[in-house]
Amino acid sequence: MDILKLIGRTEPLFVKDISTHENSLTEKVSNSSFLVLGGAGSIGQAVVKELFKRNPKKLHVVDISENNLTELVRDLRSSFGYINGDFQTFALDIGSDIYDAFIENDGHFEYVLNLSALKHVRSEKDPYTLMRMIEVNILNTEKTILQSIKKGSSKYFCVSTDKAANPVNMMGASKRIMEKFLMRRSQAIKISTARFANVAFSDGSLLHSFNQRIQKNQPIVAPTDVKRYFVTPEESGQLCLMSCIFGETRDIFFPQLSEKIDLITFSSIAKKHLKTHGYDAHECKSENEARNSVMALKANNKWPCYFTVSDTTGEKSFEEFFMPNETLDLATFDKLGIVKSTPSFDEDKLNNFMKQIKQFQTEKSWSKEDIVQLFFEMLPELEYEDKGKYLDSKM
Repeated sequence: MDILKLIGRTEPLFVKDISTHENSLTEKVSNSSFLVLGGAGSIGQAVVKELFKRNPKKLHVVDISENNLTELVRDLRSSFGYINGDFQTFALDIGSDIYDAFIENDGHFEYVLNLSALKHVRSEKDPYTLMRMIEVNILNTEKTILQSIKKGSSKYFCVSTDKAANPVNMMGASKRIMEKFLMRRSQAIKISTARFANVAFSDGSLLHSFNQRIQKNQPIVAPTDVKRYFVTPEESGQLCLMSCIFGETRDIFFPQLSEKIDLITFSSIAKKHLKTHGYDAHECKSENEARNSVMALKANNKWPCYFTVSDTTGEKSFEEFFMPNETLDLATFDKLGIVKSTPSFDEDKLNNFMKQIKQFQTEKSWSKEDIVQLFFEMLPELEYEDKGKYLDSKM
């Protein structure tokens, strides 16, 4: 599958940047120790591969998914073989006491990379999954930064999202709040981050679901009015690596993509993807028509698709990587832009946010409205509207 062709590009994005800095990258990675958190997710695996192939002295990978860690190891052994350094994986929950014991006893890491995240807009539909999003995206980030400071790490990298720029959903807002916590801790440790485009065909993504639907003889559904930027899995790993190694304190890296050229709709990718499997997209007028016509259409090299305009909570019609008031560096790298941030944060707001969340958790009682109100207090500019309809209510 030619992912680049499907997302409308002919060349990998960061070829020049990686080539120009390869010697420095290899030297720094091969002489350093790394801890990768959330290292078995789609972006995490891509980052681990970028580190592994440059022979780090120490590379320990933590993820809650035992199965994904197993596949990661198999993939590395089958692709690159072995390294001279200390490579280990640990199936641990970052929020657990067991993980805390691991950090206390595992020794020093010069670089800590946090790739763990709840990334789906659909995760904000109920108050309990929304609280877990806060725990993973914000509380665990704060916790692991403080641990990194205590253990004397020299650099902390954390993945953000394009949805943190002018957020319209709770997921993007959680990452924007996370960025504010990062700014505060950047006074004690060097921190950089990255705002992402969508990683094409990453686990759980809509593009990944296209493959699943074809394998299961099910119709493909996609919005016609939602445009997104995309990077390949390999490019996602390169983006994180470049920010981690070369990012200055408070730098936020992002891919330099063209709004006119690189923004693309999901429905257009669906049509291209079906072509690679030998099918023409057949647009149906309802979910029922799409569900009931798979086998008949398949016999004629067609595939049922239900393309609609988006009407669910939290969907933004387009994506952006920075806000109008942010200072940009578009010259240092070829295809990597940098938001140059100052340590701007409201100490009282951060403390109150943490106090309120801890109180909700201690009392084991909160509503979605409680959390939304707290988010608005943190981000008065938040453009969130609960439409009462979520992605889980659609096919």
